[in-house]
Amino acid sequence: MSRSEQRRKVIKAGGGVGLLGLLAAAGLLPAGEALAQQQQWNSGAFAARTFADAVKALGGAAPTENKAIQITAPDIAENGLVVPVSVTSNIPKTESIAIMVEKNPNLLSGVFDIPAGTDPFVSTRVKLAESTDVYALVKADGKFHFLKKEIKVTLGGCGG
Repeated sequence: MSRSEQRRKVIKAGGGVGLLGLLAAAGLLPAGEALAQQQQWNSGAFAARTFADAVKALGGAAPTENKAIQITAPDIAENGLVVPVSVTSNIPKTESIAIMVEKNPNLLSGVFDIPAGTDPFVSTRVKLAESTDVYALVKADGKFHFLKKEIKVTLGGCGG
């Protein structure tokens, strides 16, 4: 394992443990649950190469397109290294939101659990190697819904 891979593992583990520890210390997450949360990792979902395979690995089948999901992202990204993507779900009983980038080596960029009583909104930055569709997959009341948005990536900001 290379030095940078080791560093990534330490940062990943340390950052997650630190956040979960902080939540447990604040009484927002029982200590036992914090440890269980850190240990959960759906390697099948992150290894999926197609949208259908990722949905299946996340426990769903045949999601329906739903306009109650909103994806906020640029239509054209001049810098594919840092593309802001926000997803809002207006579907009642939203349980989780996943963001997927079709043409990336790893389709699944992230899965966010939405606690009951909170706004179903997530915001992150993704890396886009080329122009592609970005999917928002929402699990609500046990059913899966999606919406996709095409984002064009220019080469060096020149409109390629």
